[in-house]
Amino acid sequence: MSGLREAFGHADRASLVAYLTFGDPDPATSIDIVEACAKAGADVIELGVPFSDPSADGPSIQRAMERALAAGASLAGALDGVAELRRRGVTTPIVLFGYYNPVFVMGPAIFAARAAAAGVDAVLTVDLPIDELAELATPLAAHGVGVIPLVAPTSTPDRLARLAAFDAPFVYYISLTGVTGARAAAPVPPERIAQIRAAAKAPVAVGFGIRTPADAARFAAIADGVVVGTAIVDRVSGGAESVAELVRALAAAMPR
Repeated sequence: MSGLREAFGHADRASLVAYLTFGDPDPATSIDIVEACAKAGADVIELGVPFSDPSADGPSIQRAMERALAAGASLAGALDGVAELRRRGVTTPIVLFGYYNPVFVMGPAIFAARAAAAGVDAVLTVDLPIDELAELATPLAAHGVGVIPLVAPTSTPDRLARLAAFDAPFVYYISLTGVTGARAAAPVPPERIAQIRAAAKAPVAVGFGIRTPADAARFAAIADGVVVGTAIVDRVSGGAESVAELVRALAAAMPR
């Protein structure tokens, strides 16, 4: 998790958080694409665990999950994929991103141990609210793996005040209400980012609706990190170099 904290330590630029779905278009190819994404300049990789009933993901990522599931991808496979990336020498911090049901079925304690052994830095579960987050955060912390809370435009000061207890390496701020990739990111007042940063005592990355280098540059000016998912997933059909091309352009837009 220390590497994940360092990924947000740049004084002169925001960090690029790049999302890809594990197993899309198939497990072996997806590992190659994630490796290319890391080499192209992503500061953090969010590796999506395919799930049959996503609630926060828009059409592009839903289709990526469907392709991955059809190709045999799973939570266990995603953990094996992270281990393979580490064997290849990929040191970029990896956040395992998904839904709680597969973790619950595996068992939080077993999952935490396997995630740590594979080389996962942190975990983000979209559908586990802060009221129940300790159920996962506690076993993860016991193995040195972080948890990434989500903050919404509707999150109240009382809920923000509860973030600091999780000692998160960063907080993911959803720029709009709705699903990923459905529409352009809404403007975020700089004071909202400052409020979340102060409450969580952690860096803040903004996501949802950020697709282009121009979008990334706009949010890099006010946030500690920028999350891009749908636009990268849409490049997967073109192969690793197509993904890497976009990641390089996004990374170049990060300086403040």
